[in-house]
Amino acid sequence: MSKAKKETPLMTQYNSIKAKYPDALLLFRVGDFYETFGTDAIKASQVLGIVLTKRNNGDSHIELAGFPHHSIDSYLPKLVRAGLRVAICDQLEDPKMVKGIVKRGVTELVTPGVTFNDQVLNSKKNNFLLSIHKEKEKYGLALVDISTGEFLVSEGNLEKLLHIAHTFDPSEIIYQRTKELPLQLKNKNSFKLEDWAFQYKYATEKLTNHFKTNSLKGFGVEKMELGITAAGAIFAYLVEDTHHDLLTHITKIQKIPQEDYLMMDQFTLRNLEIVFPSNKEGKSLLDIVDKTSTPMGGRLLRRRIILPLKNVDEINRRLSLVEFFNNEDYLKYEIQGLLKSISDLDRLMGKLAAEKLSPKELGHLRQSLASIKEIKEKLKPHHDFLAWLEPLNDLSDLIEYLKSHLNDELPVNLAKGNVIKEGVNEELDRLRNLQSKGKGFLDEMCQREVERTGISSLKIDFNNVFGYYIEVRNTHKDKVPAEWIRKQTLVNAERYITEELKEYETQILGAEEKISVLEHQLYRKACEYVMNYIDQIQENSNIIAQLDVAVGLSELAVSESYTRPILNEGFAVDLKEARHPIIENALPLGEKYIPNDIYLDKDSQQIIMVTGPNMAGKSAILRQTAVVCLLAQIGSFVPAKHAEIGILDKIFTRVGATDNISAGESTFMVEMNEAANILNNISERSLILLDEIGRGTSTYDGVSIAWAIAEYLHQHPAQPKTLFATHYHELNEMTLNFERVKNFHVTIQENKGNIIFLRKLVPGGSEHSFGIHVAKLAGMPSKVVNRANEILKTLEESRTQGSSKEKIKKVTEENLQLSFFQLDDPVLENIREELTKIDINTLTPIEALMKLNAIKKMIGR
Repeated sequence: MSKAKKETPLMTQYNSIKAKYPDALLLFRVGDFYETFGTDAIKASQVLGIVLTKRNNGDSHIELAGFPHHSIDSYLPKLVRAGLRVAICDQLEDPKMVKGIVKRGVTELVTPGVTFNDQVLNSKKNNFLLSIHKEKEKYGLALVDISTGEFLVSEGNLEKLLHIAHTFDPSEIIYQRTKELPLQLKNKNSFKLEDWAFQYKYATEKLTNHFKTNSLKGFGVEKMELGITAAGAIFAYLVEDTHHDLLTHITKIQKIPQEDYLMMDQFTLRNLEIVFPSNKEGKSLLDIVDKTSTPMGGRLLRRRIILPLKNVDEINRRLSLVEFFNNEDYLKYEIQGLLKSISDLDRLMGKLAAEKLSPKELGHLRQSLASIKEIKEKLKPHHDFLAWLEPLNDLSDLIEYLKSHLNDELPVNLAKGNVIKEGVNEELDRLRNLQSKGKGFLDEMCQREVERTGISSLKIDFNNVFGYYIEVRNTHKDKVPAEWIRKQTLVNAERYITEELKEYETQILGAEEKISVLEHQLYRKACEYVMNYIDQIQENSNIIAQLDVAVGLSELAVSESYTRPILNEGFAVDLKEARHPIIENALPLGEKYIPNDIYLDKDSQQIIMVTGPNMAGKSAILRQTAVVCLLAQIGSFVPAKHAEIGILDKIFTRVGATDNISAGESTFMVEMNEAANILNNISERSLILLDEIGRGTSTYDGVSIAWAIAEYLHQHPAQPKTLFATHYHELNEMTLNFERVKNFHVTIQENKGNIIFLRKLVPGGSEHSFGIHVAKLAGMPSKVVNRANEILKTLEESRTQGSSKEKIKKVTEENLQLSFFQLDDPVLENIREELTKIDINTLTPIEALMKLNAIKKMIGR
């Protein structure tokens, strides 16, 4: 038998704790360091760039990597951002007071979706944890941002789940161990919970206990059983798994009323670069329009831009507020200055509830509340217009309390002391006085004893062994008073203590510790006092966020010459001199954006076919139309001279060709998936942008598919408004048979073989794409460019030799002639019958191609 491997007591303790957190990286406190072992150490060294070593563990060795405990605030965010769950294991007792192994335990589990750490969080983006509960084909969904206290629920099918996941962009997903996570979410940080966490009865009990209510009716979610179950699992995860049980800042649960918002799928969010730019160097739409001054305002603007409104009245309320600040320039400037002094109220409340709020942050809260009070005063004269600001709570009592209890300058760490103001607590003042006057007392005592005893060399000192003592040289020891107690004999001197000195020592040595304990108690009491106002502070935070967004959008409107849009319940989109804000912002200094007009409606101009050269700006025109409408529906002024918009309920895009190779999908498959999603979900208030549809396959297939899609959209009962950019000039012929399809092209100016892009959209189709010219601009060798021109000329000549219908007929006949000699009589008869049914004069190109394909199948070609 082989001898069992021995392990050290420390590693035995580590392994028992690690076994409880197998899916987390365990930071194990050893003295002044956090250590990681084994596979955790390998991961930590790779992510953090720290040294990986080995240490003995009984008869074997194990990998080791660590860092100083005071560096955790810089190292922890790197681990969490890498998608790791991190269990922080601390020493639960003072090592000096313990013989043998120190008691240790996990005090916090930090995960990508559960953290209060400012270095992990993005101040202008929510950090959501998404819980998913599935029964049959329906999903219950719950979202929580533990750092702000926001708690949301919803229910729906897979499409709704994916929309919420892509819209709210959770940092982490939890789901039932026995259920599968949808394939589309596999790339997200996720964690499986046991089945017991997903029980409706457990969830209801947890939620009603937390909110201290008899039911959930007051929140309007009582009928959402799947959503409630998912919400209960969040509480199980926070309390049982991650040790976050201080959740009093979560004061309500809300359902996500998606029917109130304009819907955009993940492709549209990506294609329009709403919150993420297409490349790292670029800017998103949010980057361009975000002029907010507070974290709460930044998060609210982000929420609005991914969930634009459909309610005309509420949109107009927002627009009127922006317009108000446009007209009150000086007031706007004053308000903006005050907003910049307001800290992240929501996250301060989260830290307060979790008992993680530092004194410095409590000072920030005090300053923020004072600034809000000042804002309320400045807006008072405009009360009639800004009546909705009336709920802005006057927290003068709280402000006064914090001013009278806390010092003006506050430390980051409570242990550094000097947090509580003088005059708040008599005992604290006495101890501080004792501490500060200690040296003076010793000097006074020393002088007094010199005069009393006549020992001129007498001195009072301190060491860790004896504490305070009086030292007397041997030449004067005969003068030592009888009441002094000898403590130590040195070669040249004797050391003594006195009752007075021992009493002073007890007071001084205990003062520092007592001051620390007392300040902790008084600080905790101050925090508890603030907790009484958590609801009012959160209400103020919400109103300040709305105010901040309005002020920011006003600054944007004035600086960028945006105009107020007109929103109505009609179906037309009428834009005059519209611009694309992202492209406009990226233009070189001095270069002006060329604006364009767009008109779409259901009755006369439902589909616009946009043709024109490569690089002429077709895609920009498509995108800017959607972006202007989207900005209007969040309540922002828009980059256009005039904008009248019938409310949209959906925006769909098929723009650009991005391979999804990792999922085994080609460019064409991605294109068709996106197109199918559009065609299956359109409504009468949809806006559809299609850019180069069908280019991922052969020309004939591409033309066929593009034509069929355009025809489907035209004939669909909803008659959705569509912008269709294409290189297939054959599609210009659709205007002959489809009355609501109109041709437009982006103009160019040609001069001696060179072209100038005018980027202006005008009526009529375009005959050329000028792709070869683009190749020349890209630096293609001249031989290739010249040869391409020769081939193009040949193709264009052959193109003019007959109409589309005649060419299709000719190709059909040629194919038939090649095959007739090899056909049996019955097959030939069937083909003749098919051909006699075709009316060449009414046949569309797409129908002709489909007939030809059917005949080819009949002859086995």
